[in-house]
Amino acid sequence: MNLELLESFGQNYPEEFDGTLDCISFAVTCAFNKHGTLLAVGCNDGRIVVWDFLTRGIAKIISAHVHPVCSLSWTRNGHKLLSASTDNNVCIWDVLSGDCEHKYRFPSPILKVQFDPRNDKRFLVCPMRYAAVLVHIGDTHKCLPLDSDGDLNIVASFDRRGKNIYTGNAKGKILVLDVDTLDIVASFRIIVGTSSATAVKSIEFARRGDGFLVNTSDRVIRVYDSKEVLALGKDGEPEPIQKLQDLVNKTTWKKCCFSGDGEYICAGSARQHALYIWEKSIGNLVKILHGTKGELLLDVVWHPVRPIIASISSGLVSIWAQNQVENWSAFAPDFKELDENVEYEERESEFDITDEDKSLDLNADAKQDEEIEVDVLKIEPVAAFCSSDEEGEDENALQFLPMAPEVEDPEDGWAVQDGLEGTATKDNESAGISQDYTDTVPNKKRKLNSYDINLPDAPTDEIHPLVSSKTNKDKQAASGKKTAGRPKK
Repeated sequence: MNLELLESFGQNYPEEFDGTLDCISFAVTCAFNKHGTLLAVGCNDGRIVVWDFLTRGIAKIISAHVHPVCSLSWTRNGHKLLSASTDNNVCIWDVLSGDCEHKYRFPSPILKVQFDPRNDKRFLVCPMRYAAVLVHIGDTHKCLPLDSDGDLNIVASFDRRGKNIYTGNAKGKILVLDVDTLDIVASFRIIVGTSSATAVKSIEFARRGDGFLVNTSDRVIRVYDSKEVLALGKDGEPEPIQKLQDLVNKTTWKKCCFSGDGEYICAGSARQHALYIWEKSIGNLVKILHGTKGELLLDVVWHPVRPIIASISSGLVSIWAQNQVENWSAFAPDFKELDENVEYEERESEFDITDEDKSLDLNADAKQDEEIEVDVLKIEPVAAFCSSDEEGEDENALQFLPMAPEVEDPEDGWAVQDGLEGTATKDNESAGISQDYTDTVPNKKRKLNSYDINLPDAPTDEIHPLVSSKTNKDKQAASGKKTAGRPKK
C-alpha cells in the first residue's frame, strides 16, 4: 500500500487516543527505528521490549539490564540498539539475536545515549554532571571540550547528519563541535531579559530540514536554524525562528520532539500527561492531547513517517493518532452517502452486456485508459525514507523481526533449529508471547566485549534522577495502572 494513502490531506498531526501498549513491565523510555516499524521500550526491570508497530504485538524481549533502562537509540539500519541503565552501564545489542556485543561501564550515572545518525561505529554519551563523551566502538573515547565557564551540567546531541555535535550547559551556552576534530565551529548563549541566562535541558533535531529546538528551564522552547547558527560562527547571536510556550499554565516541559516531516513540534508537560502540538512555520498551538488525570509523563516520541505519537506514563505506552474517517467518495466519485434508505430505480440498460446509454466520448476515454502501460516491476524508493543526499533506500535495513510458529505437537525427529533464540521468560510464555528466530544468527554467540571507561574527576556519588523519583513512580503504578492511558473524559 502506498505510503501517501495512509496520510490524510492537510492535517498531519494526531488528534485522539488510539490505545495502549502494555509491556507487562513498567515502561520508562521508548524509541522508534528509522522506518517506524519497530518501537523499542525500555522498562523499569531492565528489559527492552521491541514492538512490531504495524501489528501492535511484541516481537522480541531482551533481558538487557538489571536496573531500569533510561535511554535508547537505534542505528540507522536498525540492526543495533544502544541502551543505558541507571547502574551506569551502556550496552550495544544485536536486535535479531538479542545478544549483547559491547558493554561499557561508566563511573557516573548516564542521562542519555545516542548513535551517530550516519556512522554506527560511534555513539554519544551524556554522563551526569560531566562533559559529554564520544565513544568509538572497540577503539577509544574522547571527552568533548567544555566552555570557559566550566559548567558541568551538559546535554549533547548529534545534528541530523552526524557532522556536528551540539552541546548546551546550565548557563545557556551552546557549542557546536566538529565530530571528527572536536573543534568549536560555532557558539552562542541564550539570554533571558538583559543579563540572566537559562539552563539548557535538551537539544532535539528534526529528521527533515535544518531546524533544531532547545528546551530551556525558563519554560520556553526555542527553535533555531542550524545553517544560521553555523554561518554566524563563534559567539554569534542567532534569533530563534519560534518561541513556543504555554502562556496560560506556565508549563515546564519534560520532553520535546519534532514530527517526522519537521513541520510540527510536540512537547510533553512535566506536571501532567498532556501533549502540546505547535505548527513550526507559524508557531500557533494546534492541539492539546490530554491523558488520564493525575499521571506524570515520562517520555514522548513522534513516529518517523506517520502522524502518530507514543507517550509513556504510569508504565504504559499510550498511542495517539488521527481519526480515520472512511470517505468512500474519494475512491468512487459516483458514490453517495445516504442518511436514510432510498428506493433505488435501476436504468433500463444497467445490466446489459453493452450499455446503450453510454456516450461515445466515454467509450473513447475508457479505451485510452486501457492503452496506458503500468510498470509493476520497477520499485520506486519511498521519499519519506530517503534523505536529500541519498538516491535510494538502504536495502539491508532491518524493518521487521521474524517470528517462530508455535508447534503444539511436534513430529518425531523435529529439533530446534540452529539460531533459534528464546528471549521470552516464563511470564511471557504464559502471556502467549512467541519466541524469535532468524537464519542469519550465527551458531555461536559472539564474544562480549567489556570496557571500563575512565573519566578523570567524574562524580561517583551522584544518584540518577530516575532512581531518585522511583518511589513516586511506584506509588503511581500501584494506584493508576488499571486506568493508565485512558483518555480524559
